[in-house]
Amino acid sequence: QVQLVESGGGLVQPGGSLRLSCVPSESVFSFTTMGWYRQAPGKQRELVVTKARYGSPRYADSVKGRFTLVRDHVNNTLFLQMNSLVPEDTAVYYCNAQRELSGTVDYWGQGTQVTVSS
Repeated sequence: QVQLVESGGGLVQPGGSLRLSCVPSESVFSFTTMGWYRQAPGKQRELVVTKARYGSPRYADSVKGRFTLVRDHVNNTLFLQMNSLVPEDTAVYYCNAQRELSGTVDYWGQGTQVTVSS
């Protein structure tokens, strides 16, 4: 069973930065795509950024220019660098990995809370 272990969430002031980490139990290259989603209270889970194995990251408009996805194959970790954070970024952030196995199979981390508040 694939596991995705996230870390790095916390409380930060507006304008601050955080870096989230996601360590999968298998190689980052073994997945068709990897990325991050988030879910704010009372809202549906939404895409933050996704990256195909050999493609470029695709960001939600709301985070473009502020968030950066980094896939570190040496440490087998997926990072999400978040800068210029605003209160609207407050949510539980989930790491996601997909494989194509006679259909798309999704794997999810347990989620890490990010709170942007003064």
